[in-house]
Amino acid sequence: MRKTLAAGLALSAVLLGLGVVWALSADAAAVPAYHPARLRNIGDSKQVVVVTGNGRTSSYATLRAYQKNADGSWSQKWAGMAARNGYAGWEWASKRVQDTGTTPMGTFRITSAFGLKANPGTKVRYTHADGNDYWVGDNRDAKTYNLFQKSASAGRTWRKGEAERLASYPKQYEYAAVIDFNRPWGSTITWNPAHGQYETSRPANTKRGSAIFLHINGSGSTAGCVSLKRADLIAVLKWLDPAKTPRIVMAPLADIGRV
Repeated sequence: MRKTLAAGLALSAVLLGLGVVWALSADAAAVPAYHPARLRNIGDSKQVVVVTGNGRTSSYATLRAYQKNADGSWSQKWAGMAARNGYAGWEWASKRVQDTGTTPMGTFRITSAFGLKANPGTKVRYTHADGNDYWVGDNRDAKTYNLFQKSASAGRTWRKGEAERLASYPKQYEYAAVIDFNRPWGSTITWNPAHGQYETSRPANTKRGSAIFLHINGSGSTAGCVSLKRADLIAVLKWLDPAKTPRIVMAPLADIGRV
């Protein structure tokens, strides 16, 4: 009888163990691929914005924002927000080509923002832009590529026709967060008074594209940026906190676990 009881207890322990394994597996399966706990490259970030596209060729997406709790768990800040992405869908950041209308797939920092109106309350570095300001995408001028410029000065080395005049998009650029895709590192950016422009000694890849932002919706898809409804974008901007090292992870749903 003792042997039977021992065998029964042993079998119960095995079954209990299997039950625990099954429960853990079930819990893991319940966590979606876009959840920060399953993302690969968010590092020490305590704020993660996740943009999942509907498919590689779709211009429709969903944005979710997560914040890390004191116990290491993650909480979703709001319900998923409807978003738009590039008119040509998605491409891996390392393969993206300028002017193709694709949104880069990858994980990027968010370290700055700008807008044609005053700071709506964001804590990240904010630039109040005006009608003289541009974002340069001139691939013949590496030292100014993918940089904000205060004006089209007479001494500039970049071509005006290869830059976005921010005021030409009064709705979209009322407010925007800069996605650090293909950006030169900020510590290398200096002001050159002789040319009246910001320059970098560590240029970005002039073939990959510039001016990838999180901005307010226009009339439809974007040229590679991610856009949101105005109220949603403002809410995200107010939430972003540089002390929490915010990152944005962007890819179609089927690929989000690979970025």
